[in-house]
Amino acid sequence: MTDKLDLKKMHKDIYAPSAKKVNWLDLGPMQYLMIDGGGVPESNAYQQAVQALFAVSYTLKFHIKKGSRGLDYAVMPLEGLWWADDMAHFTTNLDKTKWKWTMMIRQPDFVSEADVATALKLCALKKDPPDLEGLRLESVTEGQVCQILHVGPFSEEGPTIEKLHGEIETEGKTLCGKHHEVYLSDIRRAAPDKWRTILRQPAC
Repeated sequence: MTDKLDLKKMHKDIYAPSAKKVNWLDLGPMQYLMIDGGGVPESNAYQQAVQALFAVSYTLKFHIKKGSRGLDYAVMPLEGLWWADDMAHFTTNLDKTKWKWTMMIRQPDFVSEADVATALKLCALKKDPPDLEGLRLESVTEGQVCQILHVGPFSEEGPTIEKLHGEIETEGKTLCGKHHEVYLSDIRRAAPDKWRTILRQPAC
């Protein structure tokens, strides 16, 4: 039996940043299972999207493990791209109803479109299947990014984001691309002051 692939442990430079200082990375293509939506994170649509992502990701994992390839891997944490047509809705004129998002879970390179199609069919056959519409496998290349670890509730990310953006400006670069978050903690179990979230911003 082959060892279980764990991309999070393999790439500690990506998934274990410091909470005290920002770090720069150059990120090449990575493929994700993803789904788009909009509105507040507390909405039913958002919760259903996350449920669908995890349902298909775990179905994919067991489908591939039991198949002829016999490959096993750890399911990666939830990630999200966040933006708004008017970015002031993130800052001075906070309005979560205007937010847009792409929620996603990274997949190993050997996961194929055919694997995803099979997993979608298997999920659809389950009792009370999640809404799978809009789920897709897509490659994302962010290029040069600046990131830092935020420890604490999401509502207190502001100062950490300011530190991140300040570093980008200090380096004479500008923000480009979408605000990216990687949720390392299971918020159903961990206390909010212990939540660990990677905040990432592409720069150019």
